[in-house]
Amino acid sequence: QVQLVESGGGPVQAGDSLRLSCTSSSPSFTGYGWFRQAPGKVREFVSAIRWGTGSPYYADSVKDRFTISRDNAKNTVYLQMNNLKPEDSADYYCAAMWKQWGLYTNALQYDVWGRGTQVSVSS
Repeated sequence: QVQLVESGGGPVQAGDSLRLSCTSSSPSFTGYGWFRQAPGKVREFVSAIRWGTGSPYYADSVKDRFTISRDNAKNTVYLQMNNLKPEDSADYYCAAMWKQWGLYTNALQYDVWGRGTQVSVSS
Protein backbone atom coordinates (compact mmCIF):
# COMPACT_ATOMS: atom_id res chain seq x y z
CA GLN A 1 0.00 0.00 0.00
CA VAL A 2 1.39 3.36 -1.05
CA GLN A 3 1.90 5.78 1.80
CA LEU A 4 2.80 9.41 2.21
CA VAL A 5 4.46 10.40 5.45
CA GLU A 6 4.68 14.05 6.47
CA SER A 7 6.99 15.52 9.06
CA GLY A 8 8.36 18.86 10.17
CA GLY A 9 5.41 20.61 11.73
CA GLY A 10 5.37 22.14 15.18
CA PRO A 11 4.83 25.30 17.19
CA VAL A 12 6.74 28.40 16.12
CA GLN A 13 6.61 32.16 16.55
CA ALA A 14 5.53 34.59 13.86
CA GLY A 15 8.40 35.28 11.50
CA ASP A 16 10.00 31.88 12.06
CA SER A 17 10.56 29.18 9.45
CA LEU A 18 9.67 25.53 9.17
CA ARG A 19 10.37 22.88 6.56
CA LEU A 20 7.77 20.21 5.97
CA SER A 21 8.71 16.93 4.34
CA CYS A 22 6.58 14.39 2.54
CA THR A 23 8.12 11.04 1.71
CA SER A 24 6.41 8.60 -0.61
CA SER A 25 6.76 4.86 -0.78
CA SER A 26 6.24 5.07 -4.55
CA PRO A 27 8.21 6.91 -7.27
CA SER A 28 5.30 6.83 -9.70
CA PHE A 29 3.28 9.94 -8.92
CA THR A 30 2.93 12.70 -11.49
CA GLY A 31 3.00 15.37 -8.83
CA TYR A 32 2.40 16.37 -5.27
CA GLY A 33 0.42 19.02 -3.50
CA TRP A 34 0.33 20.56 -0.07
CA PHE A 35 -3.01 21.53 1.40
CA ARG A 36 -3.89 22.93 4.79
CA GLN A 37 -6.95 23.00 6.97
CA ALA A 38 -7.50 25.22 9.96
CA PRO A 39 -10.18 24.43 12.55
CA GLY A 40 -13.62 25.28 11.22
CA LYS A 41 -12.32 26.05 7.74
CA VAL A 42 -12.28 24.18 4.47
CA ARG A 43 -9.13 22.52 3.22
CA GLU A 44 -7.24 24.89 0.97
CA PHE A 45 -4.51 24.55 -1.62
CA VAL A 46 -1.09 25.78 -0.58
CA SER A 47 1.44 24.58 -3.13
CA ALA A 48 2.12 21.86 -5.68
CA ILE A 49 4.97 20.51 -7.74
CA ARG A 50 4.93 18.57 -10.98
CA TRP A 51 7.27 15.68 -10.48
CA GLY A 52 8.76 15.38 -13.94
CA THR A 53 9.58 19.02 -14.55
CA GLY A 54 9.79 20.27 -10.99
CA SER A 55 7.43 23.10 -11.89
CA PRO A 56 6.16 24.75 -8.70
CA TYR A 57 2.76 26.29 -8.06
CA TYR A 58 1.65 28.44 -5.14
CA ALA A 59 -1.45 29.94 -3.63
CA ASP A 60 -1.31 33.73 -3.60
CA SER A 61 -1.36 33.73 0.19
CA VAL A 62 2.00 31.95 0.41
CA LYS A 63 3.76 33.10 -2.72
CA ASP A 64 7.15 34.68 -1.93
CA ARG A 65 7.18 33.04 1.52
CA PHE A 66 6.90 29.32 0.78
CA THR A 67 9.06 27.24 -1.54
CA ILE A 68 8.27 23.74 -2.72
CA SER A 69 10.99 21.40 -3.93
CA ARG A 70 11.65 17.75 -4.52
CA ASP A 71 14.38 15.16 -4.09
CA ASN A 72 13.93 12.54 -6.76
CA ALA A 73 16.30 10.06 -5.17
CA LYS A 74 14.43 10.15 -1.89
CA ASN A 75 10.90 10.39 -3.33
CA THR A 76 10.48 13.35 -1.03
CA VAL A 77 8.82 16.71 -1.42
CA TYR A 78 9.65 19.64 0.79
CA LEU A 79 7.75 22.76 1.70
CA GLN A 80 10.01 25.46 3.06
CA MET A 81 7.90 27.98 4.92
CA ASN A 82 9.48 31.31 5.80
CA ASN A 83 8.13 34.35 7.58
CA LEU A 84 5.30 32.34 9.06
CA LYS A 85 2.19 34.17 10.16
CA PRO A 86 -0.50 33.19 12.68
CA GLU A 87 -2.92 32.71 9.78
CA ASP A 88 -0.65 29.94 8.48
CA SER A 89 -1.60 27.82 11.50
CA ALA A 90 -3.32 24.66 10.30
CA ASP A 91 -2.93 20.97 9.73
CA TYR A 92 -0.84 20.53 6.60
CA TYR A 93 -1.47 17.59 4.33
CA CYS A 94 0.65 16.16 1.56
CA ALA A 95 -1.18 14.64 -1.39
CA ALA A 96 -0.03 12.81 -4.50
CA MET A 97 -1.52 12.40 -7.94
CA TRP A 98 -1.43 9.24 -10.04
CA LYS A 99 -3.32 10.55 -13.02
CA GLN A 100 -2.05 12.95 -15.67
CA TRP A 101 -0.92 16.11 -13.96
CA GLY A 102 -3.45 18.89 -13.91
CA LEU A 103 -6.00 20.81 -11.82
CA TYR A 104 -3.47 20.76 -9.02
CA THR A 105 -5.43 23.20 -6.84
CA ASN A 106 -8.34 20.75 -6.62
CA ALA A 107 -8.03 18.34 -3.70
CA LEU A 108 -10.30 15.86 -5.49
CA GLN A 109 -7.64 15.36 -8.16
CA TYR A 110 -5.25 13.76 -5.71
CA ASP A 111 -5.25 10.03 -5.13
CA VAL A 112 -3.20 9.48 -2.01
CA TRP A 113 -3.06 11.58 1.15
CA GLY A 114 -0.82 11.71 4.16
CA ARG A 115 -2.13 11.97 7.70
CA GLY A 116 -1.06 15.55 8.16
CA THR A 117 1.30 17.51 10.33
CA GLN A 118 0.29 20.41 12.52
CA VAL A 119 1.75 23.87 12.22
CA SER A 120 1.00 26.38 14.96
CA VAL A 121 2.22 29.96 14.64
CA SER A 122 1.88 32.27 17.62
CA SER A 123 2.05 36.05 17.43
